[in-house]
Amino acid sequence: MVSKLVGLLPNLEEAKLLDSTDAEASYVWKLALDVLGTSDATSKDDFEEAFYLVQSLADRTWEQINSGVFSEVPISTRKVYALSCFLRIVFLLLDSDDEKQLEECFRTLDNAVLVGCTTDLYGRGSDFLQETSKFLDEKAGRFNDVHFEVIVPLEYKECECDIDCLDCPTIEAFNADYFKPKKPVLLKNTIKHWPAMQKWRDPNYLLKAAGNRFVPIEIGSNYTTDNWSQEMSKFKEFFVRQFGSEKDSNEIEYLAQHELFDQIPTLKDDIRIPDYCCLGKNEPHEIDIKAWLGPKGTVSPMHQDPKHNVLCQVFGSKKVILASVADSEFLYAHPSKMLENTSELDAENIDFEKYPLAKNAKFYHLKLQEGDALYIPPKWWHFIRSLNKSFSVSFWWE
Repeated sequence: MVSKLVGLLPNLEEAKLLDSTDAEASYVWKLALDVLGTSDATSKDDFEEAFYLVQSLADRTWEQINSGVFSEVPISTRKVYALSCFLRIVFLLLDSDDEKQLEECFRTLDNAVLVGCTTDLYGRGSDFLQETSKFLDEKAGRFNDVHFEVIVPLEYKECECDIDCLDCPTIEAFNADYFKPKKPVLLKNTIKHWPAMQKWRDPNYLLKAAGNRFVPIEIGSNYTTDNWSQEMSKFKEFFVRQFGSEKDSNEIEYLAQHELFDQIPTLKDDIRIPDYCCLGKNEPHEIDIKAWLGPKGTVSPMHQDPKHNVLCQVFGSKKVILASVADSEFLYAHPSKMLENTSELDAENIDFEKYPLAKNAKFYHLKLQEGDALYIPPKWWHFIRSLNKSFSVSFWWE
């Protein structure tokens, strides 16, 4: 099977196109591809030299990517890093396929996707990603030893809702009454047809699809507090800690605002882009789809986003507090540049003595339940707290 992955690597000319000015990378591409192309006849010394140089190239480009502002890193550097990760995986698998080695392969694959740039990497790049993920999942399956009970659906309750609440409005009605005037609305029964509504209730399905992958986890009550941090974690380990029958951690961890579906296309097949997202400038592939998975008590503090947002609730429920962009002057945005889209207010327990202008703002309260979708217009402020174990998907577009 590893030979199949070798066949999905680029040829030398394709590899050189990633960055024609990087002579070191070109040298490594040639040596590594030559060694992998003749692996049966390659000496141990040549194999180890090529493996070492691939690792060195990955280390060098990793440092370049992480030494400055990520958005300013040249795409060519991220693509060189991604291909060096691809090559490293093949060398690792040719060396061994024990549990520790497979874990390192998963970590390397996810670094290629999350840190590197695998979009339009080369002709067979997406095939390499798909086949490598499939191969690693099959190999790692023999080491899986956890089992979870299916998550029971919550009873849907009619609750007070301070905004309009509609059952599958037409696109024309949504456009005229909510999208154009930028008015929030709670949309019922718009995602009932998603396979995710049934499949994701089974944690064993999620663990089979994503258990061995590495994902960014937020640790702490919310991102404005001093105790907040981030780390990369194996999905299975995060899930066991936060969703186990006896919660394995006192800390709240949150897989938040993560492009999980680009990383694991199997899960993307379980959802559908809501029809309402066709309104606006974006093509379907330009819509940002984010995953939000965590235990009871995860908090997104009152903040605003620049794009249209449809937040869909697959399982669990959330408390939501909204405030209009028109009331921004009363909501005490953080003075720091990093948090200027976030309010200093604790939306659930506002200290009106400290923040007297907040009395002038109107707040809208609602509960987001399983199968609901909430349309949040651009720049509308929103606070969200999970009331149970929860999995949400958001769609952002312009």
